Amino acid sequence: MHIAIIGGVAGGASAATRARRLNEEADITIFEKGPYVSYANCGLPYYVGGQIATSDELLLETPESLWDRFRIRVHVNTEVTDVDLVGKHLRFVKAGMEGHTAFDRLVLAPGSAPIIPNLPGVERPDVFLLRTVPDALRLREYLEEHPVRHAAVIGAGFIGLEMAEVLRHRGLEVTLVDQAPHVLPPVDSDIAGFLESRMPELGIHLALSNTLLGIRGAVGRPIVDLSSGPAVTTDIVVMGLGVRPSLHLARSMGLVLGSTGAIQVNDRMQTSHPDVFAAGDAVEKWDLVTQSPRWWPLAGVANKEGRVAGTNAAGGYATLKGALGTGIVRLAPYIVGVTGLTEKIAQREHIPYRLLHTIRGHHAGYYPGARDVLIKLLYDPATGRILGAQAAGEEGVDKRIDVIATAIHARMTVDDLADLDLAYAPPVGAAKDPVIIAGMAAANHHQGLVENVSADQLAEWLTRPESPFLLDVRDVHETLESGIIPGAKNIPLNDLRAQIDEVPHDGPVVVYCRSGHRSYLAARILRQAGRSAVFNLSGGYIVWGLARPKESHMPV
Repeated sequence: MHIAIIGGVAGGASAATRARRLNEEADITIFEKGPYVSYANCGLPYYVGGQIATSDELLLETPESLWDRFRIRVHVNTEVTDVDLVGKHLRFVKAGMEGHTAFDRLVLAPGSAPIIPNLPGVERPDVFLLRTVPDALRLREYLEEHPVRHAAVIGAGFIGLEMAEVLRHRGLEVTLVDQAPHVLPPVDSDIAGFLESRMPELGIHLALSNTLLGIRGAVGRPIVDLSSGPAVTTDIVVMGLGVRPSLHLARSMGLVLGSTGAIQVNDRMQTSHPDVFAAGDAVEKWDLVTQSPRWWPLAGVANKEGRVAGTNAAGGYATLKGALGTGIVRLAPYIVGVTGLTEKIAQREHIPYRLLHTIRGHHAGYYPGARDVLIKLLYDPATGRILGAQAAGEEGVDKRIDVIATAIHARMTVDDLADLDLAYAPPVGAAKDPVIIAGMAAANHHQGLVENVSADQLAEWLTRPESPFLLDVRDVHETLESGIIPGAKNIPLNDLRAQIDEVPHDGPVVVYCRSGHRSYLAARILRQAGRSAVFNLSGGYIVWGLARPKESHMPV
């Protein structure tokens, strides 16, 4: 059996090595357009930043290592120009010379290509991409050889935030530009606000809701023209606008593309041709929550797809149920993670959901150094099934997102989440882990013990003539330090029973505290004292501030 694999890196290299493990007799060849067959694409920013010392540390496999261990032939700097699916042979160009080879099974893993706008100045020598090892080498060499003090990063998604972090690590001032209204478009605006509110202290400036118009000026001192606001004068420009699936070969082969525009595959990673499999960024994914096609350019998913494609290409049988789009990014010292359904996707696709926010220390509060973990959880209002989560904090975000991703994959409910048995020791966890707290709070919500209102819902509600009575149950010193929501009455939780007659019986009451826990207790007191329309502000004053970081809060 002859297995040809077009493309290396995560999808192609995983397919090749899996095929070899299952079929020692197969003839396996990888054709890679670039100079490196398998490298840590996600590690490129950290090479630029200097956290990874040498480019060799980015190389996971080489043509030599793949041959020595797996007897897989690799042709780098080789472009496949044509694939004949009827005759089952392909043509390629290497070092200006044409060649061809036959195959029985084909794995297509061309990956994705960076989005480069067709605008003046994007080809300048002081404008950089970061998609391949040569890109990283070029950018780091430029930084080491030129007096660069400021960088403009175009795109505030995962790539842009990682670049902002590593450039700050090198001592540069950074301006982040994005046409979206908030950073990190894959998450909701309140979670993005967690990062935005902290960026000034990190030396990162924001130019959001801005479209790049072009780049001009002298080389080494580019001027970035934007659709609104002043132009940004900088020393270098880094393009981090994301990627698109590479589809030239798929189109030329007549393979069916899915509704997302990427290559359509079944759960065996089989394309519309029975002997052609595909994996990686060029492939359409299956969303396990929405049960619909999605597209995420994520390395973890690409590796799993490559494993399944390689298994089936080698004559075995494997399937991949789908993915959740789980992702995480660090903007040191802060971390944000996401898995499954977000509120914006739920609203766009008209999926019923309920949500809540919880805030809890990443380990026991009595042990020094606990850091808050903010979790936003979405669940199905009918069944309680967990649909998605986002988390933000300085420590322990990855653990909580991974646990919830596992719970979503297993189709668990909020009650199941509350029942999980998680590790606890004071320096590393809590008896009531942030995940457990999220599950318990959601279970209370689902069982009708409390009604929540989100910050956005409350903001809209307060604009109506029939606005709710606002009750702040924090201690007085907290309100003096951070202010209150305009119009709120402050009655500390411990005084509520004694002053309960100051809370009206008629009309809705919205209760809030710092994070939502004390206000839940207050809501239960009020409900049992005859106030029927009581709502708890989800995430409390913290999330209220994240949802509207530019608003001033009324001091007491």
